[in-house]
Amino acid sequence: MASRVFHTEGITKVYRTGNVEVHALRGVDAELFMGEFTVLLGASGSGKSTLLNILGGLDSATAGKAWFRDKELTAMRERELTRYRRDHVGFVFQFYNLVPSLTARENVALVTEVAKDPMSPEEALERVGLSARIDHFPAELSGGEQQRVAIARAIAKRPEVLLCDEPTGALDSKTGVQVLEALDRINRDLGTTTVIITHNAGIRAMAHRVIQIADGGIADVVVNETRIDASEIEW
Repeated sequence: MASRVFHTEGITKVYRTGNVEVHALRGVDAELFMGEFTVLLGASGSGKSTLLNILGGLDSATAGKAWFRDKELTAMRERELTRYRRDHVGFVFQFYNLVPSLTARENVALVTEVAKDPMSPEEALERVGLSARIDHFPAELSGGEQQRVAIARAIAKRPEVLLCDEPTGALDSKTGVQVLEALDRINRDLGTTTVIITHNAGIRAMAHRVIQIADGGIADVVVNETRIDASEIEW
């Protein structure tokens, strides 16, 4: 059995605006395992992104504990969280956040210049199928190509985990499949623990593990005995 890379105990998150409290997470106990391709599935507002942000060190919990391996994330100070994000985690978001004035190669190089043991921008872009577009600017790339540049940028520092928040949310089915194929290839070839947030139920069939989130809690966990390729997903 694969070892745990993340686990949480009783994670709660409450957002307060004036006298209004919004309970985004309600005592979540979760486990994610090394090398797996995991899908967090649920409706908008169910708490998926909040959980992912706590695991990624981008947000703090109101109560409960979360660990990355044997390190307690919920006990870390901001400087420790910054180091954790830099050294261990790659992020991919719905919107690509590329620098418009830089080429694909240069956007990826922003990460490789500060990472401890990076792959070259050329290798990272090759892994997402963009060797032929390496010197193009974001405006010259399709949405799917821009997202794959963002994935190349995330993996170039060789992160142990890749956290993806609705990476296909702004894409049509064809380009969305290309992005999912790139993420699956990275998981298979590099062994990168990959977590994808989505509300697209079709994507669950390509995961090792599916965690269904509803109303701030875990409603169900399913381990797929067989997985389908991204190209087989019905959008």
